[in-house]
Amino acid sequence: MPLLIAPDVRFHSSWLEGAAEFDGARQDGAGADGWTLEELKDARAFRRFVDTLVRDALPETPRKPEHVPCTYLWIVEGGTFLGSLAIRHELNGFLLEQGGHIGYSVRPSARRCGNASAALAEALPIARNLGISRVLITCDEDNAGSRATIEKNGGRYEDTRNGKRRYWVEPANG
Repeated sequence: MPLLIAPDVRFHSSWLEGAAEFDGARQDGAGADGWTLEELKDARAFRRFVDTLVRDALPETPRKPEHVPCTYLWIVEGGTFLGSLAIRHELNGFLLEQGGHIGYSVRPSARRCGNASAALAEALPIARNLGISRVLITCDEDNAGSRATIEKNGGRYEDTRNGKRRYWVEPANG
């Protein structure tokens, strides 16, 4: 059964293996923008990356003007990194239109096993505890797997904007 945990340097090797499976494609919810896979092979750089992800949840953490506080979580099972999930604490204009409160990605070798659905189910009460009473989750119009994941977790379709399907979920207290 997959779990959501705070990013942890113990998963360095497994994280690198998972990231390599994306073969350069963007990893939604990973917080890895601006970090290269090559530099993250270095243990010190990976520790800085993990520390940056953890600190991003704090409102006082300096960030780019267009970024909002975000809780990054990793989807793991045993000692294996399966994917990433990000809970954005608030919505700016872009996130309201396309990005949503929660973004996630599962490494290709761990897809179609229920990992994204389980992670999203575990993330919704965390979002509620962060004060998010209605969670916006989006996916690409042609991403049937993500669409099913969101709908399985109570997502109610609102509309499509710029190729992104927008769903709202009211998380239960957790």
